[in-house]
Amino acid sequence: MKNRQLAPFGKSLAKVFALAVLVNWPVSIRADLQPRPGDPMPGLSTDELARFYAGLDAYQFNLTPEQGLGPVFNQTSCASCHNNPVGGPGSQFVTRFGRLGKKGGFEPLDAFGGSLLQAQSINDDCIEIIPPEANVTTLRVTPGALAYGLIEAIPDSDLLAVRDAQDPAVRGDAHMVVPLEDPGGPERVGRFGWKAQIATVESFSADAALNEMGMTNAILPDEIAPQGDSSLIDLCDEVADPEDPPDGGPVTFVQRVTDFQRYLAPPPQTPRSGMSGELIFEQVGCSACHVPSYTTANDPNLEAALRDVDIHPYGDFLLHGMGLAGDGIQDGAAGERQLRTPPLWGLRYRVPIWHDGRFADGSFEDRVTYAIYEHGLLASQGIDTAQAFASLSAADKSLLIQFLDSLGRIEFDADGSQLVDWDDVFGNDDGEGIQQCFNQPCTPDDACAIHDVNQDGMVDSADLPLFIEAFDESLEDCDGNSIWDVVEIIQNPSLDGDSDGSLDVCEPCPGDVDGSGSVEVNDVLAMLGLWGECAAPCPADLDEDGEVEVDDILALLSFWGDCP
Repeated sequence: MKNRQLAPFGKSLAKVFALAVLVNWPVSIRADLQPRPGDPMPGLSTDELARFYAGLDAYQFNLTPEQGLGPVFNQTSCASCHNNPVGGPGSQFVTRFGRLGKKGGFEPLDAFGGSLLQAQSINDDCIEIIPPEANVTTLRVTPGALAYGLIEAIPDSDLLAVRDAQDPAVRGDAHMVVPLEDPGGPERVGRFGWKAQIATVESFSADAALNEMGMTNAILPDEIAPQGDSSLIDLCDEVADPEDPPDGGPVTFVQRVTDFQRYLAPPPQTPRSGMSGELIFEQVGCSACHVPSYTTANDPNLEAALRDVDIHPYGDFLLHGMGLAGDGIQDGAAGERQLRTPPLWGLRYRVPIWHDGRFADGSFEDRVTYAIYEHGLLASQGIDTAQAFASLSAADKSLLIQFLDSLGRIEFDADGSQLVDWDDVFGNDDGEGIQQCFNQPCTPDDACAIHDVNQDGMVDSADLPLFIEAFDESLEDCDGNSIWDVVEIIQNPSLDGDSDGSLDVCEPCPGDVDGSGSVEVNDVLAMLGLWGECAAPCPADLDEDGEVEVDDILALLSFWGDCP
């Protein structure tokens, strides 16, 4: 067997920012910023936070065959698939296959390595193909919900109570499964995967390590036989099993990535509440399956950060019949036409959507509208809801989709770039900047509501400390008055007349070549003295083309007079 050597996964340095706010803020109502997609959840201990970042390193680590990759696999790292953000959903696809008999009954074709096709191999002799016996195939896009630990911490009894309270026409099925890490233990309600076939984060990690990367581990120690042929294992794989940990260290890969996923924060929802579209969401029946909220178990065995937490995933984690919109694949007790209700938190940045990624093009509104109508296909439990949506007025449809667009939106992110920057100060065609919204009243349905983080109905000075905390650009106080420049520019746009993110008083006066504080005849004479090619820095080269000439004279005349 090969000698496996691997440097430790590495140490991610958690940056601790001490934000010294330079002004006495008139704060009447305070609210904390929501974590961004991919951030650790609030309330983690120092040890748990360190484990989160060590797990992030492992999650992004690319395995090699010498470290346990293969013999057949789909990707070389977890983050290769779960990358929007890291740990969340993705746009990668895998293939599932099987055989449906003439008289019904699904056969996963285990003898041929079914029902998951591993698309890559470390050796050409072990490459898998869809067997000719298969007459059912489907694509599966990478799922991802974030906050896996909080989802696992939803009590089984609460999910079963949701099931029992659902109208029989839309009632889901709980996929009861035994956690892979506790094969002799009790069943739990499955909640991860398109078929709800996984109940715990650790099972999710172990299953993906083996089936997606080919890494055997303490929970699943046996290699996948390429194309179901066990004789190919020794031909294509020389690493002793189990292959985890690949670095021989005391903490396994599965444990590392479990920590990372377990401690991921929920996606943000902005605004957090009060949108008219959520009422419409409930009225047309979406919330019957996309259940808005839960409280995690108050279990002393859980970490404090996971215990007794109110979360808003918008999902019931149950299996529902989707009729012709299903995938045709059976997985344990999950039938061919059943799919788990995916939680909707983070929907805003989830591209593509649906189990096979069929809705990938167009705007967010296009993709979501198509997905809602897909619930109305023959034999789907979502037919009534799809029809109720279709009967809405255009205005109400827009409000509902506007609400769905809030699921995953970062506070203060007016343009949807996933950053809070100067575009979110000034605004553009894609959204209202905080400068435009400042001192303006707003409701949760208004575009300015993303800046009213404390939801007091006004974008004002009470929101500015949180904006400073969220701001991804550098903070400057160029005039030394103990107020951040960006705050002054938000409060008084005239201080930055050219909207370049710099106070005008701190900018050089264009045309004041001699630095006298005004643009006048002496500046013209100085410019003539520098006529011709002029290497930077050249105060007379106003258009910065490397030459002082007529265009610079014309520009100087436009600045004539005292400097601001």
